[in-house]
Amino acid sequence: MVQAGGTQLALQVHESTGDARASVVLGCAIGVPQRYYQDFAAWLARQGFRVTTFDYRGHGASLQGPARRVRANLLDWARDYEAVVAQARAQLPGRPLFLLGHSLGAQLPGLFQRPGQVDGLLAVAAGSGYWREIAPQARRRAHLLWYGVLPASTLACGYFPGRRLGVIGDLPAGVAWQWRRWCLSPRYSVGAEGEAVARSYAAVRYPIHALSFADDEMMTLRGTQSLLALYAGAPRQIERIDAQAVQGARIGHMGFFRSAFEASLWPRAAAVLQRWCADA
Repeated sequence: MVQAGGTQLALQVHESTGDARASVVLGCAIGVPQRYYQDFAAWLARQGFRVTTFDYRGHGASLQGPARRVRANLLDWARDYEAVVAQARAQLPGRPLFLLGHSLGAQLPGLFQRPGQVDGLLAVAAGSGYWREIAPQARRRAHLLWYGVLPASTLACGYFPGRRLGVIGDLPAGVAWQWRRWCLSPRYSVGAEGEAVARSYAAVRYPIHALSFADDEMMTLRGTQSLLALYAGAPRQIERIDAQAVQGARIGHMGFFRSAFEASLWPRAAAVLQRWCADA
């Protein structure tokens, strides 16, 4: 457990089998609990990394009490993420600390108050989230979500009941409403929150490597480029991966972390982290 803003966050640590090369904190996608990532986290630990996963406040194993009573937004979730980073850094001093962010997990680091704690961000299936930059086949569903399903269900339930609806997962009301604002803004979080957030993203100096998948209907190449553009002061690189790299199998927005890709995709992530270790 770690404390953040008076809330206890549930986390899980996978220790390296030998001396850890570095610490890795895995930031979840929105609505996705940390348990989804455990196979990948355990594999990455076997490659020589100390890996920490966690659930944001009011979500997954960090939910305490009814979801409708949770008072949290995405800025709070960024503070949660940063608190986990601080603890992971303290528990493995003198070694680099990298973030592995899935979707939202690569967006929130731009809101950290102390970006100097981080030595690199590996962004997986991550983009700006602006709804007009998602794939055409997903835009109609997104329009219905933002203007119909999310407002109506969140007002009725006091939280977004995504699990019951089969859309994303359950979200605190404050997270759902703020995420909606971000996704309706052409500049995503920066457009919705203003100049202070723009400066926060621009203050990041650590390298960012994005793994972008050609069949990801939620985070297109354009969306990934838009997100990385917010990190204006950071060295940035996009690695584009298509179905040929995995013998025609579907990857999509969620697939990277499936154990079916242990031999084909997971080593790409380890290679980036190992290179950064060598540079550090």
